[in-house]
Amino acid sequence: MATGMLLVCGLALFLTIKSNLLHSQQFTISFQRPSDCGVEQFYDISSQSCVKCGPNQCTSATGLSCECVTGFRVLATNGASITCQQCPLEKPAVTEDGYGCILCPGSLTEQGTCQCPSGSILVERDVQGNPLEEARCEVCNGAEPALSAPDSYGDRCQRCQASLINTSQSCMCGSNILAGGMCFPPNNLPTAVNPNVNYAELSLPVQSAWFSTNLYSSAAACLVYTNLTACQALGNMCVMNMHSFSSVVNDACGLYNTIFRATAALGSTQDISYWRANLPWLYYGDQPGLANRVLQTEPLPTGFSFKGHNRNTDINLVAAVYNARGDFLQWEKVGGNNLQLCPDTARRQEAAYTFGTAYQETCVLSVADLLRVYAEPLFYDVFVDLSRGEDRRLLPLPTRNLNQEYNRKFINRGNLNGWYLSRRVLLVDTLSGREKSLGSLPKVIRIASSIRIGFQLVPGTQKGQVFPPLLSVTYSDVLITAPNTQTVSVSFAVDYEMDQTEAHMKTDIALGVLGGVSVLYSLVKTASWKRRIGSPLIDMETVLKFLLFYAGDLANVFFFITVGTGLYWLIFYKAQHFVSVLLPLPGLQEERFVAYVGCAFALKTVQFLHKLIQQLSVDIFFIDWERPRGKANKTIQGNGNGEAKHNPSAVSIWRTYFVANEWNEIQTIRKISPTFQIMAVLFLLEVVGFSSLALRDPWSDLQRPPQSYSPPYSLTLRYGLAATLWLCIGLLQIIFFTAFHERFVEDKIRQFVDLCSISNISVLLLSHRCFGYYIHGRSVHGHADTNMEEMNINLKREAESLCGQRGLLPNTDTQTFQISITSRLRLQYDRILEPLSRRNGPSRLVDAASGHPFDQSTKAYHTMNRFLGSVIDHAHRDMEYVVRDKLFFERVIGMEFMEPMDKSIFYNDESHSFSDVLFYGNEATLLIFDTLFFCVVDLGAQSFILAGVLTYVQQMIFRLIRNGIGRRNLANKTLVDQRFLI
Repeated sequence: MATGMLLVCGLALFLTIKSNLLHSQQFTISFQRPSDCGVEQFYDISSQSCVKCGPNQCTSATGLSCECVTGFRVLATNGASITCQQCPLEKPAVTEDGYGCILCPGSLTEQGTCQCPSGSILVERDVQGNPLEEARCEVCNGAEPALSAPDSYGDRCQRCQASLINTSQSCMCGSNILAGGMCFPPNNLPTAVNPNVNYAELSLPVQSAWFSTNLYSSAAACLVYTNLTACQALGNMCVMNMHSFSSVVNDACGLYNTIFRATAALGSTQDISYWRANLPWLYYGDQPGLANRVLQTEPLPTGFSFKGHNRNTDINLVAAVYNARGDFLQWEKVGGNNLQLCPDTARRQEAAYTFGTAYQETCVLSVADLLRVYAEPLFYDVFVDLSRGEDRRLLPLPTRNLNQEYNRKFINRGNLNGWYLSRRVLLVDTLSGREKSLGSLPKVIRIASSIRIGFQLVPGTQKGQVFPPLLSVTYSDVLITAPNTQTVSVSFAVDYEMDQTEAHMKTDIALGVLGGVSVLYSLVKTASWKRRIGSPLIDMETVLKFLLFYAGDLANVFFFITVGTGLYWLIFYKAQHFVSVLLPLPGLQEERFVAYVGCAFALKTVQFLHKLIQQLSVDIFFIDWERPRGKANKTIQGNGNGEAKHNPSAVSIWRTYFVANEWNEIQTIRKISPTFQIMAVLFLLEVVGFSSLALRDPWSDLQRPPQSYSPPYSLTLRYGLAATLWLCIGLLQIIFFTAFHERFVEDKIRQFVDLCSISNISVLLLSHRCFGYYIHGRSVHGHADTNMEEMNINLKREAESLCGQRGLLPNTDTQTFQISITSRLRLQYDRILEPLSRRNGPSRLVDAASGHPFDQSTKAYHTMNRFLGSVIDHAHRDMEYVVRDKLFFERVIGMEFMEPMDKSIFYNDESHSFSDVLFYGNEATLLIFDTLFFCVVDLGAQSFILAGVLTYVQQMIFRLIRNGIGRRNLANKTLVDQRFLI
């Protein structure tokens, strides 16, 4: 029976435990805070809940424990809880320690303890520590020799504050001025001070609790008692007021300047006239306008160098640090986060103090974090450490506070000659904006949102000398509304500049000289164009043509000057040992350079479009020299009226179509591979790491560690590097294609000339009205419509010199010519094509009896073919021509001196300059245009990859335009049906 009961109990216990395990997977507690506890409760930090106090107890001031109510003493305590007992009527007061009851000589406080009159201390125990039956109130002796008064706790007498003794020879201030717990005799300071802090960015003055409490006392202690800490505190309040002052003399900076003038007899400190003895150094002089003398008079004694045994790139800055009360804290080496608010790794922050490395760091900080971290501002006096061995010398760093006001105007935002330089900076001020009390949330906080250290190179130096660096600070005023959501942007920068006047002057001289030369060259081009179109008149078209030529020549001037400038900075900045040049600053100093690049691109675009339009409107005709073999004519179907007509020639048109297709294919070939060009440039810039050379630092390393600081890019270096690489790769491609590929692999231009000879077809190209090119393709074998066997025999005979030469003149090989034709020949050319021009014109000009358009085209083709063939064969005495060589000077300036009056002139052209009407002959223009397009996109987007992609797209678009419209022009001008142009 007992065993059965045990089994039942065990089973029940097991099921209970299992049930608890299944249903106790989550635990919740009631959320309570100390503020939720009542008067008779305290907050138990162990259980995190409110617990009721014991009898006769109430919560303490902290809310984390209990204490006895008034009239009760602590009877016992174990550290965790107390027991309270009421004091008897004969001893109604509780001792100060709360453990005893005592009779008071006077009244009681609200807490139930004894209260003594002013000037007395409360004594509750004898000398041995035994409790007294009745407390005593002992009066402190404020007269000589004791000069004592109760301490802040009221339980002992101590010597009076020194200012009271010095002023009144007692512990009473009397009729003197009592401020900040100190006593001051009448002095030169105004008794009513201005405790307002002016937040000029918000147009909001705030009555500062800190200034109300400490401004007058600090100024008076500084002036009257030469209290060094008070002087520093006064200076700090002037810094918190942005060094601003005006005719008002009772604000922080006004009081500082009053004391500065009043203590002139004390002399200066450290032999610096601006640094008054006992006072902090806040200003460079008492009037604005001394900045130029301070910043650009005497350089630093040490020079900087990037390479060699004397390498020196370290910027050593140190700072004396003070708190708001004027206490000196320590000397700090500037680096890390003492002047940099943005969080970052120590290695990246240290890069700011490497000379020549342009440092820029920007971040967004939470206002709540600033309030938590910077409860009290710190003040920094920054110096340049010029130490050499044991001789430690410091150079003060002048400060330009851009928020500083002088007579209600921001004086440091204008010209250098009007600046008012100062000393001492702060980073975050959350103290001066506290309006009601020092423990309240500030109404406004002030943050150093932009800190910039600028170095200026001494003009003409070869030893890396610089003028004293300038610390520029801009503050942002933030009105506190919702600190948990408010943010502020801050930045820290170190940059370097040099006087660019000489560089700009040299650039302007080069532009003036080369611009003048380009005007003359454009005039020569315009004169040549006028001669080639056979028009002696100067009209608006002539002026427009001159401007188009001038745009292209001026674009070349801008291009080569900008490339030269970029290459100059790239080489001389990166390769120098002792610093003698510094990069142009982003913004104003680079604006002119970027404008020159923009001008070069815009003008080159005009020139490129001008050449493109010229190529798309060139006149071209294929002269077929083939003649029918035999006398039989081929009969073809008539025009529908039952008649038959005979084709005057049985010559095949397919050779003409073939030559036309080959011409169509070579219209957009170039001396380089555009795709390879882009890929090679991107490979060198992005993969090999050449883009690192454009960083604003003195190092030439192509690969940088990912954890190191990467400075911003210089637009000048970026452009010079990209343009130089693009041109170098382009020139290497041109040399390779010209010297190797075209000689040993394939030369499409010369192949086209050979094709014309094999096809027995000549090509006439007229790029101008009376000027063009002629490719003599007349076969030396008489016929080209042959079978394979005969073709091979003909080629073999030609290879073995068993037939005549291909040249236009007997016993010559010259097949290509530049031609200047007479106006008579051009008029006849236009006359033959006139019916077709009318057909393409308005319908009212079309002759209805002229026949089918196809018949018109066929008739015009045969007429033009016979006419041009007869001209080449000298069959027209009034349209004769002569063949001669061009003079050297004619080839150099691109102009013919002889005008074709009675006879046309064929100039021998071994260089195949007919390619000028193709992309092939304009490679220089295309290469420069692509270079500028790539660089302009990169300067705008700061991305080489995007620039490469857009350059490729641009090339494809213009190639499609050139092919499409060029094919249409080829069909219209050669009378070849466009359907046969593949």
